[in-house]
Amino acid sequence: MTAPSAPKNTPKVTEREARQVAEAAREQDWHKPSFAKELFLGRFRLDLIHPHPLPAADDVRRGEAFLARLRDFCETKIDGALIEREAKIPDEVIKGLKELGALGMKIDPKYGGLGLTQVYYNRALSLVGSANPAIGALLSAHQSIGVPQPLKLFGSQEQKDTFLPRLARTDISAFLLTEPDVGSDPARLATSAVPDGPDYILDGVKLWTTNGVVADLLVVMARVPKSVGHKGGITAFVVEADAPGITVEHRNAFMGLRGIENGVTRFHQVRVPAANRIGPEGAGLKIALTTLNTGRLSLPAMCVGAGKWCLKIAREWSAVREQWGRPVARHEAVGAKISFIAATTFALEAVVDLSSQMADENRNDIRIEAALAKLYGSEMGCLMADELVQIRGGRGFETADSLAARGERAVPAEQLLRDLRINRIFEGSTEIMHLLIAREAVDAHLKVAGDLIDPDKPLSAKAKAGANAAGFYARWLPKLVAGPGQLPNTYNEFHPSGHADLSSHLRYVERASRKLARSTFYAMSRWQGRMETKQGFLGRIVDIGAELFAMSAACVRAEHLRTTDDHGREAYQLADVFCRQSRIRIEELFTRLWSNTDDLDRRVVDNVLSGAYTWLEEGVVDPSGEGPWIADATPGPATKDNVHRPIR
Repeated sequence: MTAPSAPKNTPKVTEREARQVAEAAREQDWHKPSFAKELFLGRFRLDLIHPHPLPAADDVRRGEAFLARLRDFCETKIDGALIEREAKIPDEVIKGLKELGALGMKIDPKYGGLGLTQVYYNRALSLVGSANPAIGALLSAHQSIGVPQPLKLFGSQEQKDTFLPRLARTDISAFLLTEPDVGSDPARLATSAVPDGPDYILDGVKLWTTNGVVADLLVVMARVPKSVGHKGGITAFVVEADAPGITVEHRNAFMGLRGIENGVTRFHQVRVPAANRIGPEGAGLKIALTTLNTGRLSLPAMCVGAGKWCLKIAREWSAVREQWGRPVARHEAVGAKISFIAATTFALEAVVDLSSQMADENRNDIRIEAALAKLYGSEMGCLMADELVQIRGGRGFETADSLAARGERAVPAEQLLRDLRINRIFEGSTEIMHLLIAREAVDAHLKVAGDLIDPDKPLSAKAKAGANAAGFYARWLPKLVAGPGQLPNTYNEFHPSGHADLSSHLRYVERASRKLARSTFYAMSRWQGRMETKQGFLGRIVDIGAELFAMSAACVRAEHLRTTDDHGREAYQLADVFCRQSRIRIEELFTRLWSNTDDLDRRVVDNVLSGAYTWLEEGVVDPSGEGPWIADATPGPATKDNVHRPIR
């Protein structure tokens, strides 16, 4: 008998209702400047990122001291090959990380944490992730999106005093939002939290709970029904993982990150004190999105570590492997791949360090920068790993254990490719990130002209919006015609004697940002209310912005390294090569804004879904097993054994 394909209590919502929920959860206002927001509006505000912001001396001292201890631990206590073989991080390793203070990297020292800056937290994740990505995922899920960060931003003093000391040293946390039939569409969230006197009663099932198998504390998103005295809505709770009624029903296994402790967690009549609610009812999604504003930086940080390792292996291997009388690195086809890895690693580190330092200074709103870093890092990280596998040839496809068994160096290139693949899905898939960033990128337009394209707004509102829009565009559009990027001597401090010329790249960024803004305006004028359905166009707009941000960060980092006399000449070379590679990608994206197959693709999709092409599927067998596409997640008591295993 086939099980139901979706939870029986999943709310039924329209597309418009789903968008309204998402819109209500996002931060509505901009109280601080944003380099990326200005970039999408055609205003290249180099002054917001240059000179490169710097950490305080004491932050550097504490951060470097911890990195030294962490490096020693990674080199002496972590066996990445063992984790890969056994699909489990040894308990001794996790206990060692606890003793090192790694659980409390971002927690204030007054609660027992290390109080590292975002810059050094990310560098720590880059380091430990290079030893084994599953360990990086464990620490990131615990601190970037787990209980500590929401409490830091939204928790009461009593909650901080109660939970943060535990989270800094002993307790692992997990973040539970996704459900079997609910991913990036939280309007359909089915897990409920029903008020019952001084408590709430939790019922529901959560999927892909990273750290959930070993967690001690959970931050759970659940829907509170609206009732007398209760505003209701999606709400965040801190929940003890061993509370009665909680069952970890399954430990999930994946193509990569084999050591990750990710599971399916069922809540049945779980009693949670109201004192454990984070923020007011209905604020859960806003808490989640705000937490991710900086939390997303952990993924690209680990991609930086992956890029550094790819470069190391590519350099060492390509210098000794010979083809046709010369090292393969000397052949242009392979050399181009090595150049791409080196230049992209430099730029990605520039993006992450710049965004992290801006987060530490708290002078800028970095919600777009962090999202761009996540998007760009996850995409480029996968490309770099894929190029390394190609450079290694058959050895890149062969497992490290197999290489070692036949007497060669155990290089886990194929494992890295598998491990990195999830980053294009974790914490917002590439497709969702495109939409999220695009929404922020057009925010200024929607603020002045949104009512004009909203079919539900009355004529009076449209008239008012029309007047506001006329004033805004009368001031804004003329500024998109010409700018400093057209003057040959602009940004000349980025063309020091004896170094590559980066000033020309910054002039390109300025011109391209204005072109990007003009393209966005034209698209909004053309499609108006249908703009939100043009996901292909919006994705390319965002990708252009990501490249421009990366170019800017790379140039600023190169100049910073030059002025501090730290590999300045080499940094300028890498930034120059990256910018030239990036400009080629940008020009292709600009072309594809208007020359693409989007309309044809939609027709093909219609035919695929209608079954018009089923004849094309003939001639194969389907090795898939039986069962529903989506497992039944109807609330109720557990019928499976509890595989929860806290590590003490």
